[in-house]
Amino acid sequence: MKIALGGDHAGFFYKEEIKTMLITLGHQVHDFGPFSDASADYPDFAHPLALSVEKGESDFGILICGSGNGVAITANKHQGVRAALCWLVELGALARQHNNANVLCLPARFITLELAKQITQAFIETAFEGGRHDTRVNKIACT
Repeated sequence: MKIALGGDHAGFFYKEEIKTMLITLGHQVHDFGPFSDASADYPDFAHPLALSVEKGESDFGILICGSGNGVAITANKHQGVRAALCWLVELGALARQHNNANVLCLPARFITLELAKQITQAFIETAFEGGRHDTRVNKIACT
Protein backbone atom coordinates (compact mmCIF):
# COMPACT_ATOMS: atom_id res chain seq x y z
CA MET A 1 0.00 0.00 0.00
CA LYS A 2 1.17 3.56 -0.73
CA ILE A 3 0.86 5.76 2.35
CA ALA A 4 1.60 9.48 2.54
CA LEU A 5 2.82 11.02 5.81
CA GLY A 6 2.94 14.62 6.96
CA GLY A 7 2.19 17.04 9.75
CA ASP A 8 4.00 19.75 11.63
CA HIS A 9 6.73 20.13 14.23
CA ALA A 10 4.48 18.83 17.04
CA GLY A 11 3.88 15.62 15.09
CA PHE A 12 7.42 15.14 13.79
CA PHE A 13 8.55 12.49 16.28
CA TYR A 14 5.35 10.45 15.91
CA LYS A 15 5.59 10.75 12.11
CA GLU A 16 9.10 9.34 12.12
CA GLU A 17 8.12 6.43 14.36
CA ILE A 18 4.99 5.63 12.35
CA LYS A 19 7.02 5.81 9.14
CA THR A 20 9.38 3.15 10.50
CA MET A 21 6.43 0.99 11.53
CA LEU A 22 4.77 1.26 8.10
CA ILE A 23 7.98 0.46 6.22
CA THR A 24 8.53 -2.55 8.50
CA LEU A 25 5.01 -3.72 7.62
CA GLY A 26 5.94 -3.56 3.93
CA HIS A 27 4.17 -0.35 2.89
CA GLN A 28 5.57 2.28 0.54
CA VAL A 29 5.82 5.59 2.36
CA HIS A 30 5.99 9.08 0.87
CA ASP A 31 7.07 11.53 3.56
CA PHE A 32 5.81 15.04 2.80
CA GLY A 33 7.53 16.49 5.86
CA PRO A 34 8.38 18.25 8.00
CA PHE A 35 11.85 16.83 8.21
CA SER A 36 12.74 18.19 11.67
CA ASP A 37 11.00 19.35 14.81
CA ALA A 38 11.67 23.01 13.99
CA SER A 39 8.55 25.18 13.95
CA ALA A 40 6.61 24.52 10.75
CA ASP A 41 3.26 25.47 9.22
CA TYR A 42 1.07 22.37 8.82
CA PRO A 43 -0.70 23.58 5.62
CA ASP A 44 2.67 23.46 3.82
CA PHE A 45 2.66 19.68 4.30
CA ALA A 46 -1.05 18.85 4.57
CA HIS A 47 -2.03 20.33 1.19
CA PRO A 48 0.55 18.37 -0.87
CA LEU A 49 -0.32 15.18 1.04
CA ALA A 50 -4.05 15.70 0.47
CA LEU A 51 -3.44 16.35 -3.22
CA SER A 52 -1.50 13.08 -3.43
CA VAL A 53 -4.48 11.20 -1.95
CA GLU A 54 -6.96 13.13 -4.09
CA LYS A 55 -5.06 12.24 -7.29
CA GLY A 56 -4.78 8.57 -6.28
CA GLU A 57 -0.99 8.69 -5.98
CA SER A 58 -1.34 7.54 -2.35
CA ASP A 59 -3.86 5.03 -1.02
CA PHE A 60 -4.03 6.74 2.36
CA GLY A 61 -2.60 9.75 4.12
CA ILE A 62 -1.62 10.15 7.74
CA LEU A 63 -1.26 13.66 9.14
CA ILE A 64 0.01 14.39 12.64
CA CYS A 65 0.04 17.70 14.46
CA GLY A 66 -0.42 18.79 18.07
CA SER A 67 -4.23 18.59 18.18
CA GLY A 68 -4.90 16.95 14.82
CA ASN A 69 -7.42 19.70 14.08
CA GLY A 70 -5.30 21.95 11.87
CA VAL A 71 -4.23 19.14 9.55
CA ALA A 72 -7.77 17.73 9.39
CA ILE A 73 -9.28 21.11 8.51
CA THR A 74 -6.63 21.68 5.83
CA ALA A 75 -6.88 18.22 4.26
CA ASN A 76 -10.66 18.38 4.14
CA LYS A 77 -10.50 21.41 1.84
CA HIS A 78 -9.69 18.91 -0.94
CA GLN A 79 -12.79 17.41 -2.60
CA GLY A 80 -11.38 13.89 -2.87
CA VAL A 81 -10.27 13.75 0.75
CA ARG A 82 -12.15 12.52 3.79
CA ALA A 83 -9.84 13.27 6.70
CA ALA A 84 -10.79 11.95 10.13
CA LEU A 85 -9.41 13.10 13.48
CA CYS A 86 -9.01 9.98 15.62
CA TRP A 87 -7.84 9.56 19.19
CA LEU A 88 -9.12 6.02 19.86
CA VAL A 89 -8.52 2.77 17.98
CA GLU A 90 -12.26 2.36 17.55
CA LEU A 91 -12.53 5.77 15.89
CA GLY A 92 -9.78 4.85 13.43
CA ALA A 93 -11.66 1.71 12.45
CA LEU A 94 -15.05 3.46 12.26
CA ALA A 95 -13.61 6.26 10.13
CA ARG A 96 -12.78 3.61 7.53
CA GLN A 97 -15.85 1.36 8.01
CA HIS A 98 -18.52 4.04 7.96
CA ASN A 99 -16.95 7.13 6.39
CA ASN A 100 -14.46 5.62 3.93
CA ALA A 101 -11.90 8.07 5.34
CA ASN A 102 -8.69 8.20 3.34
CA VAL A 103 -6.65 10.48 5.59
CA LEU A 104 -6.05 9.76 9.26
CA CYS A 105 -5.32 12.77 11.50
CA LEU A 106 -3.65 12.17 14.85
CA PRO A 107 -3.30 14.53 17.86
CA ALA A 108 0.29 13.95 19.02
CA ARG A 109 -0.07 16.08 22.15
CA PHE A 110 -3.07 14.09 23.40
CA ILE A 111 -2.28 10.41 22.70
CA THR A 112 0.69 8.17 23.35
CA LEU A 113 2.94 7.00 20.55
CA GLU A 114 1.79 3.42 21.15
CA LEU A 115 -1.85 4.46 20.79
CA ALA A 116 -1.01 6.43 17.63
CA LYS A 117 0.52 3.28 16.15
CA GLN A 118 -2.51 1.18 17.10
CA ILE A 119 -4.91 3.71 15.58
CA THR A 120 -2.81 3.81 12.41
CA GLN A 121 -2.84 0.05 12.10
CA ALA A 122 -6.60 -0.14 12.64
CA PHE A 123 -7.15 2.60 10.06
CA ILE A 124 -5.07 1.04 7.28
CA GLU A 125 -6.31 -2.52 7.95
CA THR A 126 -10.03 -1.76 8.11
CA ALA A 127 -12.15 -1.92 4.97
CA PHE A 128 -15.03 0.37 4.06
CA GLU A 129 -18.34 -1.44 4.66
CA GLY A 130 -20.18 0.23 1.79
CA GLY A 131 -23.92 -0.42 1.67
CA ARG A 132 -25.92 2.21 3.54
CA HIS A 133 -22.65 4.03 4.30
CA ASP A 134 -21.85 4.35 0.59
CA THR A 135 -24.99 6.41 0.03
CA ARG A 136 -23.99 8.77 2.85
CA VAL A 137 -20.36 9.11 1.77
CA ASN A 138 -21.49 9.95 -1.75
CA LYS A 139 -23.35 12.98 -0.33
CA ILE A 140 -20.24 14.54 1.26
CA ALA A 141 -18.68 16.35 -1.72
CA CYS A 142 -19.85 19.90 -2.49
CA THR A 143 -19.43 19.60 -6.26
